[in-house]
Amino acid sequence: MSALVLEDLRQRLPALLLKTDPADLQYYGRDWTRRWTPAPLAIALPASIEEVQGIVCWANANEIALVPSGGRTGLSGGAVAAQGELVVSTERLNKVLNFDPIDRTLTVQPGVPIEVLQNTAREHGLIYPVDFAARGSAAIGGSIATNAGGIRVVRYGNTREWIAGLKLVTGNGDLLDLNRGLIKNSSGYDLRHLVIGSEGTLGIVVEATVRLTEPPPLSNVMLLALPSFDGLMQVFAELRRRLSLSAFEFFTDIALKHVCAHGAQNPFREVHPYYVVTEFDAASEDQQSAVLSAFESLLEKGLVLDGVISQSDAQAAALWRLREGITESLAPHTPYKNDISVRVSAMPAFLAEAQSLLGEAYPHFEVVWFGHIGDGNLHINVLKPTELAMQAFVKDCEHVTELLAQVLHRHGGSISAEHGIGLVKKKYLGSTRSPAEIAVMRGIRQVLDPNGIMNPGKLMD
Repeated sequence: MSALVLEDLRQRLPALLLKTDPADLQYYGRDWTRRWTPAPLAIALPASIEEVQGIVCWANANEIALVPSGGRTGLSGGAVAAQGELVVSTERLNKVLNFDPIDRTLTVQPGVPIEVLQNTAREHGLIYPVDFAARGSAAIGGSIATNAGGIRVVRYGNTREWIAGLKLVTGNGDLLDLNRGLIKNSSGYDLRHLVIGSEGTLGIVVEATVRLTEPPPLSNVMLLALPSFDGLMQVFAELRRRLSLSAFEFFTDIALKHVCAHGAQNPFREVHPYYVVTEFDAASEDQQSAVLSAFESLLEKGLVLDGVISQSDAQAAALWRLREGITESLAPHTPYKNDISVRVSAMPAFLAEAQSLLGEAYPHFEVVWFGHIGDGNLHINVLKPTELAMQAFVKDCEHVTELLAQVLHRHGGSISAEHGIGLVKKKYLGSTRSPAEIAVMRGIRQVLDPNGIMNPGKLMD
């Protein structure tokens, strides 16, 4: 049966690149989660919109599910193909199509890595400001699918704010041209925003027009050591009041231990329980003086114990590595990840309850906290003990995640801040969305994907 349907696909699209080698099935059939064994039917690598439409029409005719695939850096199982699906990789749809200097936009194909997009913007004296550690491998299509945020959301917001237009091949093969790069457009529903964050369940993004902006002023980076978790939000409030922040990131001593074991350098002689990396404007003498004044004030109040301010681009990069290198350093330890968010104003109360819950629930596990505290987003990584079976580890973690979802619900938060729902968090969707909202989402999905071929089983059943 598999050979027959693939032969039908080859006949329909003779120029389409298909991969069926076991190593390719393994490579393309999973994302950064490792909880499912990849088992795709094959890997399709279209090189045009027409080929994507042809794949979708073939899938409908043969009742084959499709899994859209970009850089596969996701952490929620959104790009996993474990049930005989055809993976549709955007790897060959990787061209920068157009730069518009008047509108300050770049039009790109979905397989363009974020780093390539950023570098292209710089060549034109502008920036694409959404940024995160996986920039070299994460593709813009996947970033759109999960509404990726990253390290500078405090100033620039999430991916959603920077998408001027999209082209989408829906689950029935239609090509939609959404918003067309307009700044103002009040002509009905903005379907573009339904696609952003939809995790490939409504169709496949085949083109994106992204907005660019002016480079930020000259900035500095500061690493702060904190004596306790309780003062974290006070430090954020003080620095936000005194400085023009573009980032405010937090991590624990356990996170620092792992990232330093992975090659980063700790600039402090002593070990402290909590750390903050923050970036801020420092183009003028007044701004630089404000930084020193803010640091001294925090020291006097006992909110920080020590600090380092970057004196060069190299030192700034070294300080940022302490935060950006955490995810990679934890990967060998098979972490169970929670990516949650609450309103910044609700963060202190939520943190107190969540810390108590996790301290009681994981007394024998190593728990690593870090995240984008300035926009209310925390990453909680529970590391698997080597002697514990994977199934037992996941079972324990899922039980605690159910409790964490209840805490988030009480504080008006979300079980997924920027990694999507995918397979991992699907059963917790109800903690973030009401039954009425989920019913509307199902209805939208039914219209755009009537036969249910687009990434089935992800986000919601």
